[in-house]
Amino acid sequence: MQVILDPQSSQFARLTGVAYLSIAVFGAYAIGYVPSQIVVAGDAAATVANINEKRALYLSGIGADALVMLIEIFATVMLYAMFRPVSPVLAKIAAVARLMMVAVMAGMLFFHAGALALIDGSFAALSDAQRAEMVGWLFDMHHAGVWIWQLFFFVHLALLGRLVDASNRFPKILGLALTIGAFGYLLDSLYAFAFSQIGWLGIVRIGFLVVVTLGEVGFALWLTIRAPRATPTH
Repeated sequence: MQVILDPQSSQFARLTGVAYLSIAVFGAYAIGYVPSQIVVAGDAAATVANINEKRALYLSGIGADALVMLIEIFATVMLYAMFRPVSPVLAKIAAVARLMMVAVMAGMLFFHAGALALIDGSFAALSDAQRAEMVGWLFDMHHAGVWIWQLFFFVHLALLGRLVDASNRFPKILGLALTIGAFGYLLDSLYAFAFSQIGWLGIVRIGFLVVVTLGEVGFALWLTIRAPRATPTH
């Protein structure tokens, strides 16, 4: 417990970095790998068949998702404690925005629960085709939840980048990448919700998302490997 008593210590920074990297690893598994093995775009029946065939994989993805949320709570508070001396207001807004993101993620688990209930025989009056269609609808709603939490994550990362830059404890390029790249999450949500017909927007958002991914990974690695100490004040 001694390590968490000094938010400006290198040990605290290193622990925060480990939490951040853990989120990246488990999140990539839950959001990237598992859906790629389960979900068949535009074919709800095939998706249901994959869930039945690969139930353990599907459940492991839900478990990884839940683990990410728990780690997020620790990481959010630790980031707030680290950057509070830089700007209490910005650090608090960034923390609240990230916790709002986690709240949306938690709500999205209900769609998984609903899908499993349908697959396991709930609403027996419905045909298999009707249940599969409802499962597809629940997956669409779950995906819409991603577009919602990305709005809160945009706010968090834009402010985190500003705090990283102002702290003078990290390379300026990391703060810049986080702040500028954060717009990728905003553009991705706007593109999905309202402007999917604008082709250039879909391309631009990918560029920003690449930038912010590099910024987040670089920031987490810097925390873990370099574990910066507080900048001395005079």
